Amino acid sequence: MSEAQVESVVEMDWNQCLEQIAITGDKRLFMKFYDHFSPRLHSWMLKLCADATLAEELCQEAFLQAWRKAASYEPRKASASTWLFTIARNLFIDAKRRHKVEQKHLHSLKSEDIQIEHFNLDSNTVKEAIAKLPHRQAQVIYQSYYLGHSHSEIAEIMGLPLGSIKSSIRLAFQKLCKDLDVTP
Repeated sequence: MSEAQVESVVEMDWNQCLEQIAITGDKRLFMKFYDHFSPRLHSWMLKLCADATLAEELCQEAFLQAWRKAASYEPRKASASTWLFTIARNLFIDAKRRHKVEQKHLHSLKSEDIQIEHFNLDSNTVKEAIAKLPHRQAQVIYQSYYLGHSHSEIAEIMGLPLGSIKSSIRLAFQKLCKDLDVTP
């Protein structure tokens, strides 16, 4: 697609635009798609989750998935905007589910003498269990629950992707629950 064609994408049907992206992998054309839908998607996400950082993360992930999955777009099933917003909605639902699980675990581990369900565990027992975790998992647990950093802050501090931080926390909880012989 020529530069003139890319520049005139505003006049192009967005469904056709997405189909062209799938066929050509044209990054400039995708940027036009992004520039058009990004403010709309971000605004919608802010209304859904009322958290600017999460809204931004979910928008970026939605566009990343749209880029990767452009070939799976079928215009006869949905418009480009519907397809993109569905991707974003599903990401939001997944994030909400993960947050519920993390909050459940946070609630279980928030005091110095940790109580998980009906088990009382002293802080030394928990510290010993944390010490047995792989280094990264122990770090994210410490950063999150002892220092009170958000997942985004931990990602920035450790120089790792947010998804890696969330995965490390999830795996750490699974190992802690197993090691402490408790059910989450």
